[in-house]
Amino acid sequence: MKPVRVPDLRVMKERGEKIAVLTAYDYTMARLLDRAGVDIILVGDSVGMVVLGFDNTLPVTLDMMIHHTKAVSRGAKRALIVADMPFLTFQLGMEEAMRNAGRLIQEGGAAAVKIEGGGSHIVETANRLVDIGIPVMGHLGLTPQSVHQLGGFRPQGRDSEAAERLLKDADVLEKAGVFAIVLESIPAELAGRVTSSLKVPTIGIGAGPECDGQVLVSYDMLGLSEGPVPPFAKQYTQLSEQIVSAARAYIEDVRRSTSEAGEAQGRAERERGSAASREARNLN
Repeated sequence: MKPVRVPDLRVMKERGEKIAVLTAYDYTMARLLDRAGVDIILVGDSVGMVVLGFDNTLPVTLDMMIHHTKAVSRGAKRALIVADMPFLTFQLGMEEAMRNAGRLIQEGGAAAVKIEGGGSHIVETANRLVDIGIPVMGHLGLTPQSVHQLGGFRPQGRDSEAAERLLKDADVLEKAGVFAIVLESIPAELAGRVTSSLKVPTIGIGAGPECDGQVLVSYDMLGLSEGPVPPFAKQYTQLSEQIVSAARAYIEDVRRSTSEAGEAQGRAERERGSAASREARNLN
């Protein structure tokens, strides 16, 4: 199948074709999602919570993201690979932001990066990255790297002032050159307004059906997450229970086979002992 490129996404929006996005953090998952035909694989800083066991995404470093992005880029050959820029990798200055984004592309193998927020500094950073040839995906609404400022993982854009601010942020991000915008945990009506106001596609997560595409954390979608799952995250299977069941069956097999092996060894030793006794009697 033909690889998905950044320009293809706007064509999909124009045609009314929905864009399917899932997260991956390793080679094997990337291969499986690629085989399934997902359009974009997001190497999210959600790896910190889903795979590494952190309470939020803030402890995730650039080196961690490069490590996981490398694995995903080796596994996926069709899907567009987008890597999150983690906390403090794009907020401390333009030169550092360009260097860090470049490392995700050059070392990690990503085709694009995603940055959170819509303030003037973020817009300027997005514009500069696009200018030097790095495709940028925006992210508005619930931005997990601002979890403390937001007071937790709470829905956003619920009042008119917040909604208007988000609409404005989406507009300036589009003008800055982003190729798509993730809309997280905002009212469906607001997501629809944003989507219809933009030429670039919107990717929703907990933002209703009117977005141009949808993204889920693959571990949530597959029923692999051990902790609470967001109410909007549809679980298409329950792999966690299947894994536990399979592991228990394996453990039972190991213990049974060990016991059976011990019994067989005992029988063999007894048989050797009996044979030796018979041979001794024959000699006498």
